[in-house]
Amino acid sequence: MKKSVLIVGGGIAGMSAAIRLAAKGLEVSILEKGERLGGKLNIRRGNGYTFDTGPSILTMPWVLEKLFQEVGRNLNDYLEIERVEPGWRSFFNDGTVLDLSSDLPTLINEVKKISPDDANNLYPFLSYGQKMYDLTMKSFYKKSINGLSDLRMMHPMKELLQMDPMKSMAGATSKFFKNKHLQQMFNFLIMYVGSSPYHAPAIMSQLSHVQLGLGVHYIKGGMYKLAEAFSKVLSEIGVDIKLGTEVEEIITNGSRAEGVRTKNGQELFADIVISNLEAIPAYKTLLKNHFESEKEVRDLQKYEPTVSGLVLLLGVNRTYNQLAHHNFFFSKDPVKEFNQIFVDKKLAEDPTIYVGISSKTDSTQAPAGSENLFVLTHVPPLKEGEDWELYKAKYRELVLQKLERNGVTDLRKHIEFEHQFTPNDLQKLYGSNGGSIYGTITDRKLNGGFKIPNKSKVLQNMYFVGGSTHPGGGVPMVCLSGQLTAELIVEEQEQLKQYIV
Repeated sequence: MKKSVLIVGGGIAGMSAAIRLAAKGLEVSILEKGERLGGKLNIRRGNGYTFDTGPSILTMPWVLEKLFQEVGRNLNDYLEIERVEPGWRSFFNDGTVLDLSSDLPTLINEVKKISPDDANNLYPFLSYGQKMYDLTMKSFYKKSINGLSDLRMMHPMKELLQMDPMKSMAGATSKFFKNKHLQQMFNFLIMYVGSSPYHAPAIMSQLSHVQLGLGVHYIKGGMYKLAEAFSKVLSEIGVDIKLGTEVEEIITNGSRAEGVRTKNGQELFADIVISNLEAIPAYKTLLKNHFESEKEVRDLQKYEPTVSGLVLLLGVNRTYNQLAHHNFFFSKDPVKEFNQIFVDKKLAEDPTIYVGISSKTDSTQAPAGSENLFVLTHVPPLKEGEDWELYKAKYRELVLQKLERNGVTDLRKHIEFEHQFTPNDLQKLYGSNGGSIYGTITDRKLNGGFKIPNKSKVLQNMYFVGGSTHPGGGVPMVCLSGQLTAELIVEEQEQLKQYIV
């Protein structure tokens, strides 16, 4: 008889786990409270504009290719993926503009424009990032890891030392570059996982290779096409998808999960339960009645939530030729900015602002002569009981004024469509801890850069997937989270069979 699996939440991680488990012959059901699959990877339309409301940058497409291959599918039959150049356009407070291009000659020329001396260190820096990536491929991206003890089993001491465990990402960057703009730009790659370069371990310098070596990609038709492709594959391989089904509680019996109870009182049972809801919120809500949940929440406090964000979806009836597909308007003082957000846990006075314009690459995303601006400003996660309505109008104005000062001329005059997401909205929609966008922070002192283990310590047949768990946040990471957790489950099931025999 097939083992049955219930997955609570149909985000990328939940869908990834479902595909991988179904490929191994398990009977899988996804329970999603929303009207469609995707989780934070979602979509909104209005006045002829289309916006991806979550992830806007795709890296490491090999992760998707690997997943589709597991079920005998070719990713290219479902999606049209193209490389975006430049990966970013960076705007600095003093008027400097720098393209972060994955074309090495172009990048060298860009660096020479602002710091000829630092151009000589560009290749050593990129080699360092690739070395960190290669080390990660042997462990973090290969297997579900719970902590340092697991890492030691997968790497000899020589490789562990090569990870520069005593150095922060910012410390590593400063070894190669003296120019403050270059340090700030390369350090900001850590915001792919919503953390601080001054706290994250040097191993995260691998993001330079992810960005430049592997490249930045876009899915034609918008990033939500990825959720649609996953959904199509799930249907083809027989995964049961229940939309509009909100889970109220995980039914337990001692140290085992037996199933779930939905908001409408329906009870569903299975051999294995997977939560795509973040681990800490899951213990606080879905498992609030279990006698060990309160203790587990206390034990997990070192896994603090990443930043949240104020998101402005702006349809503007003009074009800005100086902007690229992906743009960053950097703060004047990055140390102060990160300290305010991550240490003081308050709004940055001069925040870095991301502006994504998918219509630069894909004309179907906005009316002719217009552009769809996805504007994201990172903010601290919500404190208990905090209401972002108190700050929304004022911070929106701060963001738009900064963009206009930095060349996005008369932006407010040209907005003809607008929708906003605050940390409260993100928390309500996706149940994330404090409205976190990327799951759990990567902090070398607080948690060693590790994430919450994929397997529950409270229930022996319950697992977690998503940005709060190994290997972390971002589209490729949460997709890997689902795959690695599924492989862990299959491995444990095989061991159980051998034990029974």
